[in-house]
Formats: sequence, C-alpha cells, structure tokens
Amino acid sequence: MQGRLTELFKWLHRHPETGLQEHETTRKIRETLESHGIEVLDSGLATGLIAVLHGEGEGRAAPVIGLRADIDALPVAEESGLPYASENPGCMHACGHDFHAACILGAALMLHERRREWRGTVKVVFQPAEEIDRGGLLVMQTGLTDDCRLFLAGHTSAGMPVGTLGVKEGPVMAAVDRFEVTLRGSGCHAAHPHKGVDPVPALGAVLQSLQTIVSRSMDPFAPRLVSVTHVEAGSTWNVIPETAFFEGTVRTLDAADRELAERRFREIVGGTAAAYGVTAQIGWTRGSPAVVNDAGLCALARRVAGECGLLTCLQENTMGAEDFSRYAQGRPGLFVRIGTGGTYPAHHPKFTVDPQALYPAAQFFTELAMACLRLEE
Repeated sequence: MQGRLTELFKWLHRHPETGLQEHETTRKIRETLESHGIEVLDSGLATGLIAVLHGEGEGRAAPVIGLRADIDALPVAEESGLPYASENPGCMHACGHDFHAACILGAALMLHERRREWRGTVKVVFQPAEEIDRGGLLVMQTGLTDDCRLFLAGHTSAGMPVGTLGVKEGPVMAAVDRFEVTLRGSGCHAAHPHKGVDPVPALGAVLQSLQTIVSRSMDPFAPRLVSVTHVEAGSTWNVIPETAFFEGTVRTLDAADRELAERRFREIVGGTAAAYGVTAQIGWTRGSPAVVNDAGLCALARRVAGECGLLTCLQENTMGAEDFSRYAQGRPGLFVRIGTGGTYPAHHPKFTVDPQALYPAAQFFTELAMACLRLEE
C-alpha cells in the first residue's frame, strides 16, 4: 500500500491543477476508485467527486460518515528540486493537497478491502477549490453529504515529524472575512485642498482606528486579527484624488467575535469617514467559518492514533482558514494535523512532504472511520 500511494502521490504532484481546473486530477482519482470497484456518485460537479463505500460486516447497520480531501493546487512556481516536480509551469502542490488526496484515497481502498469488517456507509469527498474557498460550498450544494453524521479530514504539517499527529478540541482554524472599502471625497489640485474633500487623511485615520477593534473591543485572551493588505489612493504627485481604497481580512476563532468585528468595523469606517467629510462604501464578504473540533472525536482520534503507532501532540491554533468547516456546521467534525516533515512552510515554492507519512496517515483514517461507525451504531 505504501508503494501504491507513493506512486499516486508523485503523479498528483507532477500534475497540479488550480481550483475548479482539476480535470486530470479528478480523472486520475476516478479511475483509481473505479478500478477497485468503488462507486463514484453522480454529483454534477465539474471537478472533484464523491465516492461511496458500503460495509458488509455483521450486525446492525451504522449511520453514514464522511471523509474529505482537497485536491487543488496553487499558482506557485515550484522550486523544490524534487525528481517528480510539477510539470505544469507556474502551478504547484505547495500546500499538500496531493498528499491529502493520496492519503484519503488510500483510506478508501483499505476500507473497501476490509468492507467485511465494518457496517454502515462512508462517503469520501475529493473536493475541488479549497484554496479559493469555493469547493466546500459546491460539494454541500449537491446534497449528497446531507446524511453524513460526522466528517473527518486532515492537513499536512511541515513542523511535525513523520509518525506524529496533532489533535486539539475546540476551534483550531479561523473564520475568514474579506473587506473592501472605497472612501470618496472630491478631487482637486494639491495646491488648493480647500476646494475639494481629500480622502487621504480619512484613509490614514481609518487604518489606525481599525486596530482598536482588536485592542479595545475584544477579550485580549481571544485570538483574532484585522489585517489591511492593500491600500491605494491617487495617481500623481500634485492632484488630490477623489477616492481612496483599501482591502484586507478579519480572522476570528469565536462566532461572537466574528459578529462583533464586522459591527465595529462598519461603525469605525462609517463614523471616521463622516468626521472627515467623505463617504464610505463598504464591501464585506463572509468566507468559511472557524474549524471547530468535536471533543469526543478528538478523544477517539488519540486512542486510534496510539493503536496505529502514531504519537499525538496538541494541535496548534492557526489564523489560517479551511473550508472543511463547511462540512462540520451542525454536526461533529475532526480536522487533524499530520506530521509530514519538510523544512519549508505551506505555500512556499520549496515546500515538500515526506511520502513515508502516506501509509501511516491512510491507516489512521481507515481505523478512525471504522471506530466512528462502531461508535455511531
């Protein structure tokens, strides 16, 4: 199995495709599943797929559970130096989704081979477009995962050695929101500022004031951030511009903090703009909610990991986002970190994972899925 998964992983790494373009990746996964007699459901997805496994063991039928892997790559030029480096210029599996796909595909194959040992149904999602926060919603809209009682997934971790697993109860990844703001005044000659309304001072005041959302409106022990990442105003040195623009992101781990952050953002931007005599047009886009791990599933994962010979450690929180959270809304979910070695962090052009982590991770998800089915009977 290690050899089979390594071969698949290297193929996926050589053929990366970005979000909603994963046609060859989907074809490869489909061919592998169907060649082993695993049913692929008619989901209507343009890329990505959902497979279904049925246990044949004795006993009472168990509910349906879900396994999920993301399959898209990033628009990054690879500099890893690997002999199986990307053959698609400017595109790279720089976040380990090739590992995720191979790992969960391995779990699907092992669950199928051992189908007489368990009862119930496992739906296996190979999700497109995680990096652009689209795929989770697309999968959910098919309705094919509505009957899943719980969902399981994992992510590579370059900071952890092979053979280790990071597990933590509660929120582990942040909710992500994007803002875009245009401040509009009245342009004029820079030598006659009194003949216009300058949006640039308002921009400076707004940018400074926004940091009070974190420092003065929220619990100092609660992780959250406001990052302004793009600012633009004017086009030349002697003209006061009509507009100033900025955009960025808000990240929160707590649902109440997410609501508070948006409310305070709108109050601060609107109020400060009015004080400077300009208007504010605010665009707010809600992304994925926070990833929150179920405590019972965490306890089960630690037990199963030990039985598989994996060492567990406390998973670190991150303000990064993951649309796995879409699947875990209203039902238990577990998102673990898988030790895959390597030196460089995710999204770096020299990012690598150690393929030796594939079989241990696939075995873990196989055993965990069967344990969850027994638990739900």
